[in-house]
Amino acid sequence: MKGNMPTMKDVALEAGVALGTVSKVFNGLPVGDSYRIKVEEAAKRLGYQVNQYARGLRAGKTFTVALIVPGLDHPFFAVLAQHVCAALAQRDHRMLLYVTASRPDIEQSCISMVRQNKVDGIIGLTYNPLELDEDLPFVSIDRRLGADIPCVAADNFGGGRMAAEKLLELGCTRLAFLHTGSTNPNETDQRGDGFESVCRARGVPYDVLRLKDGDDGELFREFLRSHLSGGKLDFDGIFCSTDLLAWQVRNMLEGLGLRVPEDVQLIGFDGIRRFGGQELYGSTIVQPVQRMAETAVDILLTKDRSAVPALVCLPVSYAPGGTTRE
Repeated sequence: MKGNMPTMKDVALEAGVALGTVSKVFNGLPVGDSYRIKVEEAAKRLGYQVNQYARGLRAGKTFTVALIVPGLDHPFFAVLAQHVCAALAQRDHRMLLYVTASRPDIEQSCISMVRQNKVDGIIGLTYNPLELDEDLPFVSIDRRLGADIPCVAADNFGGGRMAAEKLLELGCTRLAFLHTGSTNPNETDQRGDGFESVCRARGVPYDVLRLKDGDDGELFREFLRSHLSGGKLDFDGIFCSTDLLAWQVRNMLEGLGLRVPEDVQLIGFDGIRRFGGQELYGSTIVQPVQRMAETAVDILLTKDRSAVPALVCLPVSYAPGGTTRE
């Protein structure tokens, strides 16, 4: 070895194999298991590390993918980032993380920075229209950004239906849907559409309040208070568009002297768990976050993009979490 930096030739000599075999192992090409084990053990003994920069130059890639999310203070975005990072690592890729606070100027500046960093593609959960390069692969989470940009989402419409059907199954007779979200149309809007479709089909009375990001959250409290009479709400089941909103509404209901789930049953959407453990914040429609992340990575890194679907819709599930009367 020259100095303290082992080379591929050193690994080949240590392993007793040809240099080409070492190259195949480090570039993920198929070799016999016995050869792969010899190379990996030799590299470990010598402390050899693959030069990712040189590897990228040979392959015409950087083996780096950018992930754009609104923030990491929301558990759903944090879990999504964790699963995307893990899925990329399984494919021997690295992740660059960009946090935008949902601001359009920051989102677009992230795209500019990504161009400079020469990544192999972008996975983005954005809230605003973006100017994208046609030659830079992009996969969107939950947002339709264009006919040529694949989108990965949970079954939001089916989740809304599932929430309404579960509340009715648990004995609710009048329902409400509360929503907060982006001013730009996106797949998550269908949560309310699915909920309303069940109410209309069953002839169930229901109320709806939809707010946009930036609206005064106290409007939800005023809405609840306006439907309160004699210590009872006009409705006994509420579906919220997110778990965060459901948690906020639960606090509002308890502040009005109402008990959850005894007086009002409540279902959110996302499947957020406390501190990354198993305890849910409440009864919820669970998004398959890990599958969403893995699917987005698979689509982004696929070599043949001609057969990539415009939308991949993954199934959701219901999980009780103490805000319904199971």
